[in-house]
Amino acid sequence: MTPTDRLDPESCYRAVKSRDRRFDGVFYTGVRTTGIYCRPSCPARTPAYGNVTFHATAAGAQAAGFRACKRCLPDATPGSPDWDVAADAAGRAMRLIADGVVDREGVDGLAGRLGYTPRHLGRILTAELGASPLALARARRAQTARVLIETTELSFADIAFAAGFASIRQFNDTVREVYAASPTELRGRPSGSAGAGELTLRLAVRTPFAGRALLAFLAAHAVAGIEEAGDGWYARVLALPHGPGTVRMSLTDLGDGAGTAQVRATFRLADVRDVAAATERVRRLLDADCDPVAVADAFAGDPVIGPLVRRRPGLRVPGHAAGDELALRTVIGQQVSVAGARTVTGRIVRAHGRPLDTPVGGLTHSFPDAATLAEVDPETLPMPRQRGRALVGLATALAEGRIVLDRGADRLDVRRQLLEVPGIGPWTADYVAMRALGHPDVFLPTDLGIRAALTGLGQDPADAERLAQSWTPWRSYALLHLWHTLDVLKET
Repeated sequence: MTPTDRLDPESCYRAVKSRDRRFDGVFYTGVRTTGIYCRPSCPARTPAYGNVTFHATAAGAQAAGFRACKRCLPDATPGSPDWDVAADAAGRAMRLIADGVVDREGVDGLAGRLGYTPRHLGRILTAELGASPLALARARRAQTARVLIETTELSFADIAFAAGFASIRQFNDTVREVYAASPTELRGRPSGSAGAGELTLRLAVRTPFAGRALLAFLAAHAVAGIEEAGDGWYARVLALPHGPGTVRMSLTDLGDGAGTAQVRATFRLADVRDVAAATERVRRLLDADCDPVAVADAFAGDPVIGPLVRRRPGLRVPGHAAGDELALRTVIGQQVSVAGARTVTGRIVRAHGRPLDTPVGGLTHSFPDAATLAEVDPETLPMPRQRGRALVGLATALAEGRIVLDRGADRLDVRRQLLEVPGIGPWTADYVAMRALGHPDVFLPTDLGIRAALTGLGQDPADAERLAQSWTPWRSYALLHLWHTLDVLKET
C-alpha cells in the first residue's frame, strides 16, 4: 500500500470541491496537468478527479514531483493535527523534524531518539508519509526559508542558514525546485523585521482561536524574570539549541469559523540558526496545529462540556516551549496555589537562572537548566524538603538523559519514568504529558480545580472519571474548558 492509498480519494476530493478549510494541512492535492500541489481550499478551479493525487505531507507531494502552488501557498497552513494526536513513530518523528532535529543531528540522531535504525525509520516514514526523513526535513527548511524571504529583510545568506540549509547553493536549488521561483523572485515588499536584532513573523493557526483565554492561562502562571504578560500580549524567554532568545506574541481571539489566521510573534535570538526551532516551540505553546472544529464537534452533544465549548470556541491547551522547564515547574507547584508556585519559582530563577546578556523588558533570566538544579542542595530550596528532593531527583534524571521530554518521546514511557522518581505522582506525570508532550487526551480527576469546576456546574466531583470517559480522545480540551470556568482564569 502506498501513502496515497492511506487517504480516501473520494473523501479528499469532496473536501477539495467544497474548498473545505478544515482540511488545510491535513492533506495536499497534487494536480497532474499542472505539476503543482495545493491546499484543499485553494481558490483555483477544481481539477478533474482523474487528474489529482492526494498526499499526507507537503514533502510527499514534493517527492512525487509537484511544486507548491503560488496562489494558495499550501505549505503556509498549520501542521496536521494528526501529528499531535499520533503516538506512533511517524507522529513522533514529525514533531522532532519540525523542531529541527535532522538539521542539528542528522537522520542518525533522529533515528536514535526514536529507537530505530536510520534505514528502518526511513522505511516507516516513506510508507506512512510518502517521504524520507531527509525529504521531510527539506520541506520544512523550504517553508521556513519562504516565510523569512517574504516577511523579513534578512540577507539570503542569513536566511539559508537560519532555515537549516548547509550551503547557499542548496538553499537556492531547493527554493527554485519547490516554488518554481528564485529567492529574489519570492521576495516582495519586506514587512516583518521590527528593528535591530528583532524578527517578526506571523504564525499560522486554525480558527476559531481563543487567544484571550490562552493569554489568561499564561498570564495566571507567568513567573517574573522568564515571563511577562500585558493587555493583549505575552512574552517569555526561550531556551534554544544555539543560545537564549525571547518572544513576544500578540494574543487575541481570531476567526469565528473554520479557517486559518496568524498570530504575530516578535523574536530576539542569539543565533539566527534558531529561527526554525524558536517558531516551532512557540507554535507548540499556542497549540497551533489543533483542529478546533473537530474538537467542538466531539463535544457538541455533551451536556457538561458542550455549553462550555459554545461559550468559548477555539480554546487551546497551552503547550510549553521547554519540556524540562515545564516538568520542573510542575514539581515546584505541587500542593501549592498558582500564586504560591509563581513566587517560589521566581525565587529559584533569580538564585539559579542565568541572566540574559541583554534583558528585554521584564525578561531577565533563563530558567535554570536541569544540570544546574541537579547540583543544588535540596535543603536550600524554598519549599518543603520532600518536594525539594523530588525537584533535584527529577533534575538529575533529566540531566542524565534518563527522562527525555522532547516532542518525540513516547508518552507512556515518559509517564512510567516520571512515576519512578520519588515524590512524583500521577497528577504531575499527566500534567507534564498534557503540556510538555502535547497529549490531547489527559484528564486529572483528582485536581482541586476540576472538582471545584464540576461542583460549580452542578456535577458531583466523585463522577469525574465516569464523565471524562465520554470526552476521549479530547479530554485535555475538556480539562481546559473546566478550568476556565474558575475565576482565576477568567479573561478580563
